[in-house]
Amino acid sequence: MICLSDTPVLTTERLILRAPQGGDWPAWRDFAVSERARWIGGPMVEPGQAWRAFGHIVGHWVLRGFGSFVVTDRDSGAPLGSVGPWFPDGWPEHELGWTLWTPEAEGRGIAHEAALVARDFAARNLGWTTAVSYILPENARSAALAERLGAVRDPDAAHPGKDPCLVYRHPMETV
Repeated sequence: MICLSDTPVLTTERLILRAPQGGDWPAWRDFAVSERARWIGGPMVEPGQAWRAFGHIVGHWVLRGFGSFVVTDRDSGAPLGSVGPWFPDGWPEHELGWTLWTPEAEGRGIAHEAALVARDFAARNLGWTTAVSYILPENARSAALAERLGAVRDPDAAHPGKDPCLVYRHPMETV
């Protein structure tokens, strides 16, 4: 088994953000096959589709040296979602992305709290001077979160894919 050694662990008052682990697969799979995954190309109902997507998350860490953190509850260790720096091959810009894997994780400020610390990590440790979030136009909750994070719409920015996409540009000052 490949171990993601020396991967950072970020903490907040309520959360731990860490690299993905094999034990996160069941929570990710349950999310990926659900209607909740519609914002990231799901639900992933074809055999192996969710597994390949999870491998993409893990592999990003191996190939880039950074990636989306799994957000866990600091007390229980339960995986709640993923948040973090993202830059797949062929994308025009660095992205700060987020997903919450269960309805119970929503409405508690978890994505906001995790995104702030992940964005700070990208600025301080990866040297990012800019980052965007790519958001489907129908995803009002995600757009509202981007705005709460201080990101502003950038209608001139390129985005991956052919589907319509809102691009929000983040301030990259550190906290």
